[in-house]
Amino acid sequence: MKVLIADAFPGPQQQALRETGCGVVSEPGLKGDALVSAIAEHTPDILVVRSTKVPEEAIAAHPGLSLIVRAGAGYDTIDVAAASRRSVYVANCPGMNSIAVAELAFGLILSLDRRIPDNTADLRRGVWNKGDYSKADGVYGKTLGIVGLGRIGRELALRAQAFGMEVVAWSRSLTRERGAELGITALDSPLAVAKAADVVSLNVASTPDTRGIADAAFFAALKPGAYFINTSRAETVDETALRRAVTENGVRAAVDVFDGEPAGKDGPVESDLFSLPGVYGTHHIGASTAQAQAAVADEVVRIVERYVSTGSAPNVVNRLQKTPAQYLVSVHHRNRVGVLAAVLQVIKENGINVDVMENVLFEGGEGACANIQIEAALS
Repeated sequence: MKVLIADAFPGPQQQALRETGCGVVSEPGLKGDALVSAIAEHTPDILVVRSTKVPEEAIAAHPGLSLIVRAGAGYDTIDVAAASRRSVYVANCPGMNSIAVAELAFGLILSLDRRIPDNTADLRRGVWNKGDYSKADGVYGKTLGIVGLGRIGRELALRAQAFGMEVVAWSRSLTRERGAELGITALDSPLAVAKAADVVSLNVASTPDTRGIADAAFFAALKPGAYFINTSRAETVDETALRRAVTENGVRAAVDVFDGEPAGKDGPVESDLFSLPGVYGTHHIGASTAQAQAAVADEVVRIVERYVSTGSAPNVVNRLQKTPAQYLVSVHHRNRVGVLAAVLQVIKENGINVDVMENVLFEGGEGACANIQIEAALS
């Protein structure tokens, strides 16, 4: 198989991909039309991307493309619907950068509380202002609210607990019993988290369900002077409501992602969010540590190795969870050429669609069992 890597990717892991028997082409920085042309030219079976956007035109550029691996957790930069229509797997690397993002989120919390960026900026300008900067509250004993208790959220909770903070959280899968095991109070909604916490951190994936999850009602529920942290995605926040909370309710905010974020590695920033008092920002660097990138690259190698050897990829995000199949046909048969073809021909002649099929081979190689999920009953 051939792998096209369209973003920066560590040399040792590139070599590991070659050791799987894959041909590897590395062209970091491919974007837009250049990506489409590269896919058409190199005809890869597998595409590996990090920040590069993968639109339908790129997916359609080579019919043999069968797997796209996002070297990171989020996959909103990939046209997953287009990939699904063309039976292309999309896989990601969840959790590999969770510690890095949690570290940044907690660094932002401390920065807001102690106003570390402002301290540094004044010293660089030759200004001494100890009286003003000595008025921090401190985070010990405060309540951290986490919206989205996935791997990043759990790592953040551990760090907050080590600093003596109480933790409350909401997540779709979080039960009160699981929360108690983690030393976390489970709440019923993001709004309840906003009302209860002194510091709120947004740690959800970007999906249609989470778009604008931090909306006007959410920000209105925050305590005056509360801290708000976003290291997830810009789309999860109503920035107009955030600006209002900052200017009218004294909310302080620190974000690693924001509306109008530049697409490249450098360039001008047009957002006026950071001109507001009490708002800090970083350059979408949550996952950008050497440790995190090595872990993500190792996971990419694992995904490709599994796919090459078995035809099945781990961490696939666009596999249908529940098929239309209503019936299961189990055929216990001799392991011989043509048996399955004959079975499938009978199903075809009845005009019935096959949704899922598995053929299990027994020890000795003589016997097998085909489990075939179909959409209607056979006569």
